[in-house]
Amino acid sequence: MRASVTLSQVAREAGVSLATASRAINGSANRTVRPDLRDRVLEAAERLRYSPDANAQAMARGRTTSLGLIVHDIADPYFSSIAAGVGLAAERADLAVTLASTQHDPSREPRFVELLTRQRARAIIVAGGRRDDDEANGRMREALEDFRHSGGTVALIGQPLLDVDTVVISNRSSSADLARALHEHGYRRFGVLAGPTDHLTACDRLAGFTEALDELGTPPPEGAVVHSAFTRDGGYEAMSTLLRQGPPVELVFAVNDVMAVGAIAAARDRGTAVPQDVAVAGFDDIVTLRDITPALTTVRVPLIEVGIAATELALAAPGDEPRLVHVGGTVVLRESTPPRG
Repeated sequence: MRASVTLSQVAREAGVSLATASRAINGSANRTVRPDLRDRVLEAAERLRYSPDANAQAMARGRTTSLGLIVHDIADPYFSSIAAGVGLAAERADLAVTLASTQHDPSREPRFVELLTRQRARAIIVAGGRRDDDEANGRMREALEDFRHSGGTVALIGQPLLDVDTVVISNRSSSADLARALHEHGYRRFGVLAGPTDHLTACDRLAGFTEALDELGTPPPEGAVVHSAFTRDGGYEAMSTLLRQGPPVELVFAVNDVMAVGAIAAARDRGTAVPQDVAVAGFDDIVTLRDITPALTTVRVPLIEVGIAATELALAAPGDEPRLVHVGGTVVLRESTPPRG
């Protein structure tokens, strides 16, 4: 077998120092090479069929070609769709994506940022709603600031609380639009599966939905708002609680689609037909809804485009102030909420 060509051999072939050859091929964070010398080195490398070492290039440039993506739960189609968008945009920029999932544990986020900082990631994208926890948000803010001081760039998908560029989804106004559309469909008695009390995305969606119902004169009755985990199982448990001990309702709004899927399963297990006995709506329009019967009414968020927008923000030159990209939602009425006469 032919021995691998070394950078020293390339330097000798080009008639330059090893340091010059390294800067010409691997790049440098603070030194440049004269164009004629770079051409000599690259021509020598091509003649010798030299393959540069990716780790050496990263050390020389101060950054790797990886982009870190931190999500709450990669098994959730919401985050997998965002990850698909991030992957598309990263590929266009010749970057590879390193994925980390916190499993809904906010304490893991700063640790992942610190790991990506040590690995010299080019940029970090953090996807998912923030918690109403000043201490946890403060730790994350410090970790991201350290990463930026090391030369990396950052973008967030969620609430703009961490002093970085952020893609902001219109959770509050879109859930209000959904409430108005359902009211126009003839619904008057609403229940809400509201997610965790400290999850800001869940809180925004609950607030937008109930504020619109208040304006319409049909607020949810006492006991019709049930809090639970922001997951499929959380939706199942909350729906079971509402059907078992809550007031009678015509329609249940789950603050995300995976909770709505759990809610439909809970209704089925209790012998409650959807939508004949109770209608169900969600939020996000995740891709797996195409397999749900009845087809779920929801708010469509362009999740792949959200991932692309966050990646473009993360890779853009930093601005003087954090930039915000606002993304709206679109109400999609389907068979799970038929019009009431």
